[in-house]
Amino acid sequence: MWWPAFAFSGTLDRMTKIAVIGGGQIGEALTGGLIASGFDGQDIVVTNRRAERREEFESTYKVNTTDNNQDAVTGADVVFVCVKPYAIVEMFEEISDSLSDNAVVVSMAAAITLDKLEGAVGPKVPVVRSLPNTPMLVRNGMNVVVPGKNVTSEQLDTVKELLSTVGQVLEITEDKMDVAAALAGSGPAYYFLVTEALIDAGVNLGLTREQASELANVTAAGSGQLLVESERNASSLRYGVSSPGGTTVAALRELEESGIRGAFFRAIDKCVERTRSLN
Repeated sequence: MWWPAFAFSGTLDRMTKIAVIGGGQIGEALTGGLIASGFDGQDIVVTNRRAERREEFESTYKVNTTDNNQDAVTGADVVFVCVKPYAIVEMFEEISDSLSDNAVVVSMAAAITLDKLEGAVGPKVPVVRSLPNTPMLVRNGMNVVVPGKNVTSEQLDTVKELLSTVGQVLEITEDKMDVAAALAGSGPAYYFLVTEALIDAGVNLGLTREQASELANVTAAGSGQLLVESERNASSLRYGVSSPGGTTVAALRELEESGIRGAFFRAIDKCVERTRSLN
């Protein structure tokens, strides 16, 4: 099921209390998206160990902050745990005794399975496993979600609507999560690498780095928007700029003969293999 990005529809209870555990990049992106969509900052608590970072959140987003994770989740309806994968299980254990009876806990970390998360926080606690990507920093991310066995449809809808403030939301089954992580979670790095290579190629042929960067960056952004908004698939759009015997076809032939398609197949395989080794 696909949920588009949008401002709150009104179905979400505006009295919902939210805890964001971890005020790093992902935690800040989520907080910023919620505030920009009209959520009351006084209903959000963000945790961070550094006092100066907490002050930044308070002044920028007008939210409550604390350095105590257990205090933050007390009374919260939805808890987003935005810490690194190596710390996620320990964090779930830390907050388990302080959760409200009906709280749903959302893991924003890759690789850690629902079984491990539910085992750490308690067998009856509703847990949603979510996989964000870095474009959520500009509220154009891709969030993949998998609900645990204790999550109600209402709780899942609430989580989806909250996540929609920073991008698209796609619900899948957990057996597909590792592949989704390879495509969406790690995907921005692939696009950045391709863009970087295009910039270097332009510089090699005489463009300034500023000129090459503007050409490549804007082309990447526009092509991505066209992919999302057009009713045509990627192959069809590529055909549209590939005139028979033309310059683009010559470039595409070189890429295909260099094995670019196979390289992406192997890269995704390696990413999934590495993710599963962390499970």
